[in-house]
Amino acid sequence: MRQLGLIAGAAATALVAAGAITYAVAGDDGTSATGRVPAADSADAGFARDMAVHHQQAVEMSYVVRDRTDDEDVRRLAYDIAQTQANQRGMLLGWLDLWELPKVSTEPPMTWMGMGDTASGKDGALMPGMATNAEMKRLASLSGERAEIFYLQLMTDHHKGGVHMAQGCVRACEVGVEKRLARGMVEAQESEIELMAGMLRERGASPRG
Repeated sequence: MRQLGLIAGAAATALVAAGAITYAVAGDDGTSATGRVPAADSADAGFARDMAVHHQQAVEMSYVVRDRTDDEDVRRLAYDIAQTQANQRGMLLGWLDLWELPKVSTEPPMTWMGMGDTASGKDGALMPGMATNAEMKRLASLSGERAEIFYLQLMTDHHKGGVHMAQGCVRACEVGVEKRLARGMVEAQESEIELMAGMLRERGASPRG
């Protein structure tokens, strides 16, 4: 697990540079409609920080399950999620660099959504949808169909939490390119939630809760 985290972290570090290039590609200078750079306590900065953390766990979870199953459908889904979310994480961290804002806040996660006092942080689950440390360890201990089912259940919860956060950014963020990314996250993750529900049914299982 530690080695996987180091590998994923190194890849994300390299992707920060890609995030810095995003504005030129998208034709957006990274400021709000009023031409201002986001403040450290803004929704734009809060979403970038929190979603980067949220995405990192999804990347780690996906790499774990790819080593625990030979099922091509699950491995393909895990690869797609890992690649997409690692790339988006690089973009989010790159924007914080461009805005010259810290990547870690002194405020609790989700404060930008008015939920700073409700994010439990229980056993490593810092935000809604995130798996606990115990759940991550359990995933790494399973194999075959049991690993597939647990991964699909964990990732469904993870996506639901991610959709909630992205919808918050769509409502409150002011930087155009970031709002567009958030909208894309909502659409893509809701589609994957439906896909994973079908994959669970094929395995005689269902989402948790």
